[in-house]
Amino acid sequence: MTTNALRTRFIEYFKANEHRFVASSSLVPASDPTLLFVNAGMVPFKDMFLGIDRRDYVRAVSAQRCVRAGGKHNDLENVGYTARHHTFFEMLGNFSFGDYFKREAIHFAWEFLTGELELPAEKLWVTVYEDDAEAEAIWKDEIGIPEDRLARIGAADNFWQMGDTGPCGPCSEIFYDHGAHIWGGPPGTPEEDGDRFVEIWNLVFMQYDRQPDGEMRDLPSPSIDTGMGLERIAAVMQGTHDNYGIDVFQTLMRAAAEAVGIDGEPSEAQLPSLKVVADHIRATAFLIADGVMPSNEGRGYVLRRIMRRAIRHGYKLGATGTFFYTLVNPLNELMGEAYPELNDAHTQIERVVEQEEQRFSETLSQGMKILEDAIATMAGTEIPGATVFKLYDTYGFPVDLTNDVARERELTIDEAGFEREMDAQRQRARAASQFGADYHAKLDQVGEPTDFLGYTETSARARIVALLVDEQPAETIAAGSQGVVVLDRTPFYGESGGQLGDIGTLAGDDFAFVVTDTQKQNGVFLHFGYAEGGAVTPNVEVAAEVDTERRRAIELNHTATHLLHAALRDTLGTHVRQKGSMVAPDRLRFDFSHFEAVTPEQLAAIEAQVNERIRDNIEGQFYERSYDDAIAEGALAFFGEKYGQNVRVVRFGDYSVELCGGTHAPATGALGFVKITEERGVSAGNRRLEAVSGSQALAYVQDMLDRQTRVADRLKAAPSELEDRLDRMLERVAGLEKQLEAANQKLAASQGDDLAASAVEIGGVNLVVKRMDGADRKTLRETVDALKNKLDDAVVVLGAAEDGKVALIAGVAKAQSDAVPAGELINHVASQVGGKGGGRPDMAQAGGSEPEHLDAALASVADWVGERLSARSS
Repeated sequence: MTTNALRTRFIEYFKANEHRFVASSSLVPASDPTLLFVNAGMVPFKDMFLGIDRRDYVRAVSAQRCVRAGGKHNDLENVGYTARHHTFFEMLGNFSFGDYFKREAIHFAWEFLTGELELPAEKLWVTVYEDDAEAEAIWKDEIGIPEDRLARIGAADNFWQMGDTGPCGPCSEIFYDHGAHIWGGPPGTPEEDGDRFVEIWNLVFMQYDRQPDGEMRDLPSPSIDTGMGLERIAAVMQGTHDNYGIDVFQTLMRAAAEAVGIDGEPSEAQLPSLKVVADHIRATAFLIADGVMPSNEGRGYVLRRIMRRAIRHGYKLGATGTFFYTLVNPLNELMGEAYPELNDAHTQIERVVEQEEQRFSETLSQGMKILEDAIATMAGTEIPGATVFKLYDTYGFPVDLTNDVARERELTIDEAGFEREMDAQRQRARAASQFGADYHAKLDQVGEPTDFLGYTETSARARIVALLVDEQPAETIAAGSQGVVVLDRTPFYGESGGQLGDIGTLAGDDFAFVVTDTQKQNGVFLHFGYAEGGAVTPNVEVAAEVDTERRRAIELNHTATHLLHAALRDTLGTHVRQKGSMVAPDRLRFDFSHFEAVTPEQLAAIEAQVNERIRDNIEGQFYERSYDDAIAEGALAFFGEKYGQNVRVVRFGDYSVELCGGTHAPATGALGFVKITEERGVSAGNRRLEAVSGSQALAYVQDMLDRQTRVADRLKAAPSELEDRLDRMLERVAGLEKQLEAANQKLAASQGDDLAASAVEIGGVNLVVKRMDGADRKTLRETVDALKNKLDDAVVVLGAAEDGKVALIAGVAKAQSDAVPAGELINHVASQVGGKGGGRPDMAQAGGSEPEHLDAALASVADWVGERLSARSS
């Protein structure tokens, strides 16, 4: 049974048993700061188990893509050297949210394995938590597992918990016996780490709520969370105990062998590297498909580590150029049907991977040379931590890549030394960071979330339910003082989704509170501002009034971001995903995933398309749908937002459909027009657009026209003649620069003649030191060269000052450069004029910011040179 067929069989079996199929979520967790990547099948359902999220189903089945390559769950270094470690894997799972429990979960698992897959019952072994008599009885009395194939295991392996507190419960694992010809013992025995008995399915019975004091309370709705690794069960079905023997990996390994130029069957020594490449292309492709780009931080850095490890193993196999990107297409053929997002993005993935390969190949040889040199000079078997850090910091070598090389040479790395170097760097780089205060935790008196009225209203009557002053609960906000007001209902939009919070006023009978910002935490809206006219007190009614002119301007820009998003995807490709935004009244900023600069032609096409949709005056539609229905109708759900069962859809015809909680223009025509003002890169794989709309766009264009008119007036030309006039001026400037360069060369030559006559002999060396104000750096360099050509054994130092800056240059004959290195000489002078510099032993230059000290600095050269020459003679 192929891996694809097995995945389908699992899903269809549970669909037939009334489970809702839930498509795999992105590898980037939705608004979960505790996880780097989705690393288990239950992650997308976490809030359902916690009771925070409620959906219209109580049974689910999924095939969830997972990555374990960073943070707490990191299998990266083991990949390629074991039978079952992967960076990317698929987790099959069935789930119950307060519906069925242990009996049904056990029967479902057993029936699927022995009925659907027809696995021999005698090949299956079971474990239960040592205190879970209920599960043990079901296995023995109902399934018929004999005593000798059931093991009772302690909490370390057979009790699952989400965290130190919260939902938890016992587990029951199912193992497959690959046969006596493979070493290993049953679970619970000293030989259990062998490869004979392999866990294929884990059934988690969530029945307790662990309290902070350790007490285990029964959950009101016990639930089921199961996980079966697709690669493991595929290995069973395909008659191998090694996951890398299944069809998916065998196909990818053959493609990898072909890509690096291996003819025929690979050798045993080549297999680990082929496994690494085959595994890593899956993690690489799916991470990029989910919007992660290689970079030097966070998730992007983990992706870069994975890619560079694969590329290094490819070179080890004999690759001589880029090869890794060629595996994207074979992978897409294998998995693109099951995961349409991979198929949609595979062209983009190829380009990103090829660019990263090209970038890394430029430094790989340099880094390997440093590593080889360090290994050759080592006294023991441990690569120094300073070397590991230099490779990481300077050449982009992930530590696990260096560790790979060490393992191949039967060496180790000084991890403690590396961490010391890293800590030192963190201390140097650490900047103070401030996080927003958790106001909600201090508002015990706030029971329900604030009722938001702002989609339809900009003014409303509301009651004050709480006050804060200096981040603490308060009974009053005195006149003239700052504070935070919480209302039971509000028309004020709280900052979220990139849209800035509203401003306005809260008017009481004898006071006014000026709202300068509105924030939102856990559904509670926080109105920041200051009191006017009288003191603000709780439990009184106020008239809440939003600054409507500012709100309308924000709405125009927010709608503009949606239109720009659609135009970017239409022009650049569907790989474009929103990576962040800022919607203000005067401008908008939109960050998006893309691997190269957007060309002027593309920007023009994007802008033209947006403005065409504005002229179409498409009416906005704003409504709620279930999440699944919204996605089915084509709504975009990006940027790691966490969505509940019901979501708000913002639609402008068929052109733009997104999930969004912000406020918007009633129709696209309200925007007037949109003008893109800037496009630039913000990080690896991410770009930024800035733009304006409405009256701000008009003001921007008018300002550009005013500037054009002023420039035309200064050049005494009509605006239509500016380009021709500018071309002629640039031609003239180029001609004058050539004349100036020729004149400077003559000046340098003549000054060289004059200065040569002023040379002073010190210790057998001709020393020339001169101040040449007005000369540029090129003239100084040419003068130094002329003097070195005219004088034997010359040491030359020239300086010039202009506009508060100092330029310095030193030239030293090669015969004297050991005693008088030009770099040290120039730094001696530069340090006296507030600067520093460097260069070769025979030529160096520097700058400075204290021209008032230049004469004294130049005057010190003779003594410094004399001391160096004397030291050499002695």
